[in-house]
Amino acid sequence: MGNSIRLKRVQALIRDEIGTMIVMGIVKDPRISHMSSVTNVRVSRDINYAKVFISSFEDHASLKKTVDALNHASGFIQQRLAKRMKTRNTPKLSFFVDNSIENGIRMINLLEELDT
Repeated sequence: MGNSIRLKRVQALIRDEIGTMIVMGIVKDPRISHMSSVTNVRVSRDINYAKVFISSFEDHASLKKTVDALNHASGFIQQRLAKRMKTRNTPKLSFFVDNSIENGIRMINLLEELDT
């Protein structure tokens, strides 16, 4: 039980810190859209790996560029994160496209079509 609470805290910290890095432009890569956000973080039980899901209201191509740039800068982001986390090790970061907003909009459109 205590371990799951710890994982949730680590996931929330990673989500908040990486989100701040994106919005504030701390990662200096022109491919990273400041309109992107961290929607979900999944950390392994041993806190060695973290999957970070990124979403954006921009088109899929720019979101893919953002995710590629974040994966390229993952070492830098991990170093910044290590300074903020109070854990023995910082998880290795992997970034992924999150299509949940796009899927949600598609579902709403389908439901609206059913109503008409």
